[in-house]
Amino acid sequence: MKLNCLVIEDSAFQRMIVVKLVNNNPQLHLVGEFSNAIEARNCMKIHDVDLIFLDIEMPIINGFSFLEGLKKKLQIIFVTAKAEYALRAFDYSPTDYIKKPVTLNRFEIAVNRALYLHQLEHNIKEETGEHIYIKSNLKKLKIFTAKIKWIEAFGDYVKVVTEDSNHLVLSTMKSFEANLNQDKFIRVHKSYIINIDKIERYNSKFIEIKTSKIPLSRNKKEDLIKILKAD
Repeated sequence: MKLNCLVIEDSAFQRMIVVKLVNNNPQLHLVGEFSNAIEARNCMKIHDVDLIFLDIEMPIINGFSFLEGLKKKLQIIFVTAKAEYALRAFDYSPTDYIKKPVTLNRFEIAVNRALYLHQLEHNIKEETGEHIYIKSNLKKLKIFTAKIKWIEAFGDYVKVVTEDSNHLVLSTMKSFEANLNQDKFIRVHKSYIINIDKIERYNSKFIEIKTSKIPLSRNKKEDLIKILKAD
């Protein structure tokens, strides 16, 4: 399990310190580093983020204003030089509050807390989350849709690719697509349906999910951009 992280810090030196700590931690994946909240918001439109290391005093939009504009609740670790913001900071239910200078030990305490909370939430979602039933190899299986990365046409079958395994299901793409949440899944090619939460990056020809490249049809690119902006 890795947490996708952003570092938002206007000081280049302080940002470098936190970025180095993130990159050295095997359970964290750095999605991006930014000197202001506006650039970070743009990044979050196309990337899935679990955890943000956030400074409070920043130009244009400060850390608190940035959080008030978020549509999705994320884990936040405040990283700031001033202790006097702590009381207000906890109105935003942060994972932790680190006072600069950031030490390795204090950083790891905060990260371990974030990993624990993420795993706890993940377990709850697995028990109660949105799911479908498929029939594969003569067995009926319960598949949590949050774990599906993509669905691929495979002759008379569709291949359901999840985080844990792959399953062949006797079905057409159209029929399988009808069972999926249209706010979370999109047909990006005649042979591919993808989970939009799994997208890491895309261009005019491909969508990247982990190390895999999924073809993107020219006439589906605008649909993809619309659904990502609405997310």
